[in-house]
Amino acid sequence: MTSLLDTVSMALSTLRANPLRSLLTLLGIVIGASTVVAMMSLTEGFRLKVTKDLAQLGAGSFQVQKWPVMSFGHVDWQKYARRKNLTREQGEALRDLPHVAHVSIEAWNPGGEKLWTRERATKPNVQVAGGLPDYQFANYVVVAQGRFLSDVDLQLGRRVVFIGADVADLLFPGEDPVGKELRIRSTPFTVIGVAERMGTALGIESRDGFAVIPINVFDQALGRPLNHNLAIQATSPEDVGKAIDETVATLRRLRNVKPGDENDFEIFTNDSVSESFNSLAAVVAAATFGVCALALLVGGIGIMNIMLVSVTERTREIGVRMALGARRARILAQFVVESTVLAALGGVGGVLLGAAVAVAAREIWQVPSSIPAWAVVLSLVSASGSGLLFGIYPAARASKLDPVEAMRTE
Repeated sequence: MTSLLDTVSMALSTLRANPLRSLLTLLGIVIGASTVVAMMSLTEGFRLKVTKDLAQLGAGSFQVQKWPVMSFGHVDWQKYARRKNLTREQGEALRDLPHVAHVSIEAWNPGGEKLWTRERATKPNVQVAGGLPDYQFANYVVVAQGRFLSDVDLQLGRRVVFIGADVADLLFPGEDPVGKELRIRSTPFTVIGVAERMGTALGIESRDGFAVIPINVFDQALGRPLNHNLAIQATSPEDVGKAIDETVATLRRLRNVKPGDENDFEIFTNDSVSESFNSLAAVVAAATFGVCALALLVGGIGIMNIMLVSVTERTREIGVRMALGARRARILAQFVVESTVLAALGGVGGVLLGAAVAVAAREIWQVPSSIPAWAVVLSLVSASGSGLLFGIYPAARASKLDPVEAMRTE
């Protein structure tokens, strides 16, 4: 143990003797380690944010749509465009399924709408949905003020609207919005309720910029869409699988999908969204490891080069030590430890730099990040392993020097 500590101490003193050269040698290692820590921290942060923020569905809920929700890489959009539209009649047919509690039939227009009063207006990015009372349960909407849509609102064709917290803040700052009037295009609506604030999705897009109006009034004010989305809540979270199976079987029958053909609609849950993001995270991780491996290769070559220079510069010192009784194994260990310590210091520097980038992204730019312990360990082990691997040849060369010839070197 004492011998190892002496070797490490000697290696550190050698590095301190040439600080600039050591620092330049470490750049490749630092870049590789910092890349792993920074990228994995951002990826992990986004993964946690996806799990939390994209849980827009209520407990035990799932959605049925014509179009995919999250797609990465090449997507054959023509394939999805050829699909039949989801209709209100198909949604109504799901209400009697044994494990389905609520069916939210939703009408949406592409893009957003501008909501306005006489004094103020929103940007044209508010998502306006035509919905039913089931919307509240299937989409886990919590009422903060007033109430949600009712069956009476639909039966009487009332022009009422339930708005998100952002819309309330913009149009009615410091006021109680309930009972106030706003307009969507040219149609006046009375605010009946405001949703509890839900925050942002991925720290980027607000989830509070929406409005829900009765679906039959939606047809009159914005035009009846051909395609609809369906949000479905099972009778309990444990029954989601059964509800999905029943929904798939019913929709395949109603839409005349032949046995053996794939579904002509998409079903997604909170878990499926997370799985889609995890697929993207795996691609990012692979690319990050590729950059790291390249940087470690460059850094390792730099370490081997500098250790060969060190062996040449210290040939006389090596000869003297061997003449005084130092064994070849001790000389070998000295240079291997020196290269490993050099690389480990680069790894530590890279970890600190990567962690600083992740923290700065979170605190300054509000980008979600979370530093995973495995990324720190991987960076340190990879950096040290690189130093060990690329330090073996220079160390072996130093240990094989002839003491007499080495002492004669000027």
